[in-house]
Amino acid sequence: MHQRALVAALSGATVALAGSVIGLGVTGSAQAADLVSPLRLTAPDKVVVTSFDGHVFSDLGIRMVAQGEKFEINATREPGVAGSGAWWDPSYDSPITATWKRASGDVDLGEMSSWRGLEDFASLQVFRTDGTRIRNREISGCFNGDGRRIGPNGPLSNPYPWGCPWNPFTLGSVMGIAQDYSAPLVGEFGAPMRLRPGTYELVASIAPDYRQTFGISDTDATVSTQLVVKEDKRHPSAAGPQRATDNLGPVGEEPTSSSAGALEDENAPDLQALPAFAVSLNSKGTAMRFAATVWNGGAGPLIIEGFRDDRTVDHMTAYQYYVDEHGDQTGFDQVGELHFHEGNHNHWHFEDFARYRLLAADPADPNLPGEAVVRSTKQSFCLVATDAVDLTVPNADMRPEYTDLGSQCGNPGSLSLREVLANGHGDTYYQHRTGQAFRLGDLEDGTYFIAVEANPEDTNGRNLRELDYTNNESYRKVELFTNAKGVRKVRAAPVGIIDEQEWR
Repeated sequence: MHQRALVAALSGATVALAGSVIGLGVTGSAQAADLVSPLRLTAPDKVVVTSFDGHVFSDLGIRMVAQGEKFEINATREPGVAGSGAWWDPSYDSPITATWKRASGDVDLGEMSSWRGLEDFASLQVFRTDGTRIRNREISGCFNGDGRRIGPNGPLSNPYPWGCPWNPFTLGSVMGIAQDYSAPLVGEFGAPMRLRPGTYELVASIAPDYRQTFGISDTDATVSTQLVVKEDKRHPSAAGPQRATDNLGPVGEEPTSSSAGALEDENAPDLQALPAFAVSLNSKGTAMRFAATVWNGGAGPLIIEGFRDDRTVDHMTAYQYYVDEHGDQTGFDQVGELHFHEGNHNHWHFEDFARYRLLAADPADPNLPGEAVVRSTKQSFCLVATDAVDLTVPNADMRPEYTDLGSQCGNPGSLSLREVLANGHGDTYYQHRTGQAFRLGDLEDGTYFIAVEANPEDTNGRNLRELDYTNNESYRKVELFTNAKGVRKVRAAPVGIIDEQEWR
């Protein structure tokens, strides 16, 4: 089938959407009101890709262009009712709901099935030159990624995140394409397809229900290109070891006093803990492994800087810095120390950022946590924004700079360093190493709770300054048991309606 005929046939097709956003039939679609489609698909005349072992890994050159104004969708879980009696945040009892943020007013899109984007937003179809379709791939609409400015009216830099959230306990996300920007239809890791070397027709098409909802014309919703697949018998290899940034010089001068200025509530960080996830036992059944995220839900970043004058000492004096809405410094406080840890860490850690404990169930109510029975020895951290948790919080940092352990956590020669946990983002640690995982010893089978506490409280209070200290701890109920074969196992209780298995 000729390329133009193929596009025309697909543009006029009516395809039923299976399991996409619930509530796409919003009252009064945008199509009648808008003369310009808010989104337009584009593609080069020809795309040449390489096949590795018969598989193609590429974004295939298909891009989406925002026209007339930015195209932005916010997704959130509605806050639950506090004091509901559950051990989890009641927000996790609520579905994900999406809102189209238009200049003329918000449009409710209903529920989303996951944080990966609008389900089945578009399709990629591959045809042989005789018109036979050999591949059909459904694509979620994430809209974030490698945004590129294509016109003078767009912002100087891309204001949207690199991708969509991965953490199972995400609370909010922002997806978008800035005005006069384009973004790839396919995510940053491509859409793997099994294709032999040869020449094909590739057709990308936005699903009909989404065309109606967003007011996208059939012409703008479908695009085709010639796809040329070439064979490469070499195997793609990972990059070699990379040396961490030296960062030997100071980031600034150490303050001459222990405190100055004040933290403003409207720009304060707010450290919170998500429920532990990826809970398992080691092969011997003697240690409980888990992942834990502490995140910043405030309106300002958590900024820690450390200083030392002598490279022979293994610690730095740590200060927490405060900034206003413009990022200008308003004050600081001395907040402890950073220590250098050798071995498989080989970088600087801030003390007392989080605490992990295994609690017994309350004897009076097994659905509530009781006293601590095991404590993880993990007590120092290199602060890095590993994953977005809620980018709908005020002033959320859509593209944080401090995301790399190698460049932000220093090395043996560092005189000073800065560690930042951007607002809206979390720092996830996997407690798999000896001493960090919970040592079970002779602990009996039964019900327990994994407690994750941000900015932990001790006899001297809490180390870091933040907006709210009442939301610093989270719990995950787990059941230790021994199966019929005598093998010890652990089962993590569900948290609200979250399907954790979907994210593994």
